[in-house]
Amino acid sequence: MQPYELFIGLRYTRAKRRNHFISFISLISMLGMGLGVMALIVVLSVMNGFQKEIRARMLGASPHLEVVADGGQIQDWQAVLDKVVKHPQVQAAAPYVAGQGMLSLGKSVQGVLVRGIDPLRETAITELSGKMKSGALSDLHGNEFGIVLGSDLARTLGVRLKDKLMLIAPQGQITPAGMLPRLKQFRVTGIFEIGMAPYDNSLALIHIGDAQKLFQLGDAVTGISAKLREIDAAPRVAQDLQGQLPAELYANDWTHQNSNYFRAVQMEKKMMFIILSLIVAVAAFNIVSTLVMAVTDKQADIAILRTLGASPASIMKIFIVQGVVIGVIGTLLGSISGILLALNLDVVVPFIEHLFGMQFLAKDVYYITELPSELRLPEVLMVTGISFLISLLATLYPSYRASKIQPAEALRYE
Repeated sequence: MQPYELFIGLRYTRAKRRNHFISFISLISMLGMGLGVMALIVVLSVMNGFQKEIRARMLGASPHLEVVADGGQIQDWQAVLDKVVKHPQVQAAAPYVAGQGMLSLGKSVQGVLVRGIDPLRETAITELSGKMKSGALSDLHGNEFGIVLGSDLARTLGVRLKDKLMLIAPQGQITPAGMLPRLKQFRVTGIFEIGMAPYDNSLALIHIGDAQKLFQLGDAVTGISAKLREIDAAPRVAQDLQGQLPAELYANDWTHQNSNYFRAVQMEKKMMFIILSLIVAVAAFNIVSTLVMAVTDKQADIAILRTLGASPASIMKIFIVQGVVIGVIGTLLGSISGILLALNLDVVVPFIEHLFGMQFLAKDVYYITELPSELRLPEVLMVTGISFLISLLATLYPSYRASKIQPAEALRYE
């Protein structure tokens, strides 16, 4: 590119004499491009933050990996536990018992997922011990029949610490009167709050020994839970363990257990990217209209340049420079503002909520009450690159049209 092509292209972006309106449209195009880029960066960062926060809460109450049996029971579970612990990626492992039941207190009845745990081992697997609102996970002792409830479940049943309630197990007892459900009285020793309805509404924890008695398992357990050193390595670890386990056992990692949710999040993220990219596309159309008007306005200048020896390619480059400058400035403004907003969202959102007296994420509706944000450099570079490419493509047609102007036709009425 010759220096004069760059000089003229840059000069055409500034307002001179009769082209104030064209420069105003150029400014609108820059702002539109910047707004689109900023919206893309902020929305993608917020969705990354949501995904990270939800994943952290999910894995705070559930293990990274589980080994379960086809029949629902693992008899020789100690040997299986030893195999799981020997894997280099496994940080800790523990047996557990899982089953369904019903909690009853007075006229209140609630279906629950009962999980029998070893409190000492469970502390190394999940973060439940740090989520206790009252009591402690270590207060669960074998043969004492204590129970730890989620906060919403406790609120629904109307129970508090040290209250007693009835746990009904589906495994029945055969009596002369027929099949009767198994009933056992438990005492509330703790209440936890994860911040996610599936756990706070329906999860009840008891000691693994009490669970084995309640569900008539003897010495068997339902499965082996494990915590990994790297959570993203869960699928590979599950595959490795699967080759070492007997045929009736299979390893199930957290990505498979919550696959529907994370697949939906990824799909939503892609759709939001496509939808918000339309803002950048609209700004690109503004660049097209700006350059078309500039070409019409500069026909005489183009003709003079052609008579002075400028080639059609040089004319084309002049208007490509003008369009690219608009796109680059808009993209840079949007990138800088988007990065700053994404990094300071925890300050900006509360200020807006206080200013208008409203709350974007109500605690009784959403899992998360604050807008989390996680800025990722690859996504910022991708958004910036796509915006620049769109602005470059938007300059091709007007520039090509300018290069085809014939000097004689343009100067006929001058």
